[in-house]
Amino acid sequence: MPKITKELKLKMLKDLITIRRFEERTIQMYQAGEFGGYLHPYVGQEAVAVGACAAIEPEDYIVSTHRGHGHCIAKGADLNKMMAELLGKATGYCKGRGGSMHIADTELKMLGANGIVGGGIPISIGAGFSCKMRKKGEVVLCFFGDGAANNGVFHEALNMTAVFKLPVIFICENNLYAISMSSLDSVAGKDVGKRACAYNIPGHIIEGSDTIEVYDTVKKAAKHARDGKGPSLIEAKTYRFYGHHPNDPAEYRTKEESEYYKKEKDPVIIFKDKLIKEKILTKKDITKMEEEILKDVESSLEFARKSPEPDLDLFLEEVKQI
Repeated sequence: MPKITKELKLKMLKDLITIRRFEERTIQMYQAGEFGGYLHPYVGQEAVAVGACAAIEPEDYIVSTHRGHGHCIAKGADLNKMMAELLGKATGYCKGRGGSMHIADTELKMLGANGIVGGGIPISIGAGFSCKMRKKGEVVLCFFGDGAANNGVFHEALNMTAVFKLPVIFICENNLYAISMSSLDSVAGKDVGKRACAYNIPGHIIEGSDTIEVYDTVKKAAKHARDGKGPSLIEAKTYRFYGHHPNDPAEYRTKEESEYYKKEKDPVIIFKDKLIKEKILTKKDITKMEEEILKDVESSLEFARKSPEPDLDLFLEEVKQI
């Protein structure tokens, strides 16, 4: 495995902090009633998106979920357009029509978040076929949660991509809860990653709070795919620090459990400590980085607030009417 450069580690840290601060700000806005619809914070899971997206190339594709802000940011999405979309403004990624769960940027090869649980999984098959037909060595990352792993489309997709050896990397972000249902009660066999053996493809079960472990595993799976050997299944054990959405008090889990993950498994703190230990950054350097990122997030909010509302006369502009 190639050595990870200092520059890449710095970018990883910046992305981790950006996701955390963006999500924290959007939670504040949501609770203040600044935008409607739903919001599903990615806080606690940042290492999965950052490690995975850092391990692929710009021309590679990703398919996201309803909890997709972290994937978008890690792939390089524009904070201004993201924030504008959350506020339903015309300058947003979907011109204010999609909201939090439908951000997409085809120029970045980000094929969209999805409000349907498991809805992105079949999209990854199509993208995988496209990559294989073009023969340019592209791969597809497909993110989904433990709840989606029990959908029929999960099994159909793994089987189909395995049969046709499509360059798709399935990444199950097992944050232990599908809304309020514990994965311990809903996932037979405990480990989603072990299901890979049923389709004769590589399966990996990794620590989802370790950005480097995620990076190394996805890098390995991407090489496997680029070599024409087909898909891989990765299960990243992770944890969402908030409830399913900001209004969810998460009373289905214990205070002790939540505090343990926040104290011992915070991916942002873990990576900060790692770079300090490796003498890549000092605490002062990190404070400066945090301040710059907070300015960027506030700037995106200012951009969104000043942006125009969508023109209702153009609301069906891209919808074909018969």
